[in-house]
Amino acid sequence: MAAVYKTLSKTSSKPSTTTNGTPVKKNKQRVLILSSRGVTYRQRHLLNDLYALLPHSRKDAKLDTKTKLYQLNELADLYNCNNVLFFEARKGKDLYIWMSKAPNGPTVKCHMQNLHTTSELHFPGNCLRGSRPILSFDATFTSSPHLTLIKELLTHIFGVPKGARKSKPFVDHVMGFTIADGKIWIRVFEIRESAISSSEARAAQTTTNGTDTIKENNEQSVVAAGGGKNNTKLSLIEIGPRFILTPIVILESSFGGPVIYENKEFVSPNQVRSQVRRQKAGRYNSRSEAVVERKAKKGDLGLRTGRERERGELEDGVVFA
Repeated sequence: MAAVYKTLSKTSSKPSTTTNGTPVKKNKQRVLILSSRGVTYRQRHLLNDLYALLPHSRKDAKLDTKTKLYQLNELADLYNCNNVLFFEARKGKDLYIWMSKAPNGPTVKCHMQNLHTTSELHFPGNCLRGSRPILSFDATFTSSPHLTLIKELLTHIFGVPKGARKSKPFVDHVMGFTIADGKIWIRVFEIRESAISSSEARAAQTTTNGTDTIKENNEQSVVAAGGGKNNTKLSLIEIGPRFILTPIVILESSFGGPVIYENKEFVSPNQVRSQVRRQKAGRYNSRSEAVVERKAKKGDLGLRTGRERERGELEDGVVFA
């Protein structure tokens, strides 16, 4: 009976409506993370790092197919997930990431570059496992409709809802999303709070009168207005992982449907590699043609062994023979 009373008291203590009488809307987000066959060890470690940063995620085994991606909607429904983060590896070199809102969409396909895991970066920062992040987006995300859609999808995937499973009620790290050169740069920082000396507190208090100041070394100092004892300094220290996403296409449905956006400036890594091979082949062909021309020129001058040069009628060897 005590257990039943405790359960009922918990449910009754939670407010179901606001002061206006409208029901409280709960943010229920769950992410399914999985990859295809053929991922490398670095890509697998990156997947594990993202799984550790997202306590509301569910990791599944590798998907056997790369063509029937609509099966991911069934997997998401099976695990009660409404977001899918799928890593598709090709040729052991290229990594593509699919971000989808199951089961109705939309879906964003991106090419991942310059990925670095937490273990290989060796940053001094650290964060609590299961804590909630602060999502920081660049102002460029509001400049175009497709970037606004990508921002909303990233918020649903990387934003840990309050009271999620395996989450802790702490906010101790920041995930930064910045757009540069048409690419999305993703970084993770720890929010570190440390005490500052009395001289620094007095200097900051005289310059800002108790407001926040941002220094050049990316450290933010928060000084109490009354010059009190709780003077702290906030600094951002990178944790990892870090990677870059290049949007390719946006599909209307979940892993299917018509294309509502296509990046015309994206160049496939296969085309880049083929162009490099053509350049190398062109240099080799030019060297081969130069060798053939040099041999033909030597043959005309009679400098090659086994072949004599034709003598003219006015040469010394013919006139004074």
